Amino acid sequence: MTEQAARKPYFIVLGNEKGGCGKSTTSVHVIVSLLRDGYKVGAMDLDARQGTLAGTLAARQAFVEAKGIELPLPEFRPVPRSEADTRAEIEEEERNNFDEGVASLVEAGAEIIVVDCPGTDNYLSRYGHSFADTLITPINDSFVDFSMLAKVDADNHDIIKPSIYSEMVWEARKTRFNRDKGKIDWIVMRNRLAAVEARNKRDVGETLETLAKRIGFRTLKGFGERVIFRELYLQGLTLMDVKEANIGIALGLSHIAARNEVRSVIGAIKLPPPRKPEPQAELVA
Repeated sequence: MTEQAARKPYFIVLGNEKGGCGKSTTSVHVIVSLLRDGYKVGAMDLDARQGTLAGTLAARQAFVEAKGIELPLPEFRPVPRSEADTRAEIEEEERNNFDEGVASLVEAGAEIIVVDCPGTDNYLSRYGHSFADTLITPINDSFVDFSMLAKVDADNHDIIKPSIYSEMVWEARKTRFNRDKGKIDWIVMRNRLAAVEARNKRDVGETLETLAKRIGFRTLKGFGERVIFRELYLQGLTLMDVKEANIGIALGLSHIAARNEVRSVIGAIKLPPPRKPEPQAELVA
């Protein structure tokens, strides 16, 4: 096995415990952006019940087949929920399902594996978090979503204590280090930022930076509130596909700004370089 083939995949995990924050939108844009950057990308959806990422990628595949247009597609592996009777059996089965999915993606040549976790706390989500090289936690830019990270004093916005989710990330970090001495680079991504400066936006930002120093994450400006994301969602498309997909959307200034937001997210991830193609053996006459 060559050095390139033996290299472990880089895991990007999208996780939080609150829905409606743009997690799956972020997942599919990260996946397509990395594909277009030359990476071989694998994808896993750990929320078998909702299956948002799985459905988006299926819609993308259907669009490609129906339109006869070539768009980059990741290798996707579902991770089914366990129907076992006991907690121990459920955890063992779901752990095996995850491990088998990862092994299959590695066998398929995936350099990066993007894992979309459910918006609830369960064993499979915690297990998936523990594999992250980069963990991206999207939140809406308000103190409503901030509560997922920490409990905050209502009067002066002082941080009282980290949340259960933050404590879960801490446990995932310990699990990851004990497994292979690896570290999790945690990025909290502020979505739906207001276009104008406001007191709430400033207060959220200042409190978030204080918490970042306390529990160890980086902050990142994410995606604004843009109609284009919803327009593309049902077809499994991203902003990077608009020109090729030929769906009658002309790129305006807001679309260009949105693409720059996506590129900023990709630029914040400390990625390894794409693997070079394996040299072809020379044919001997």
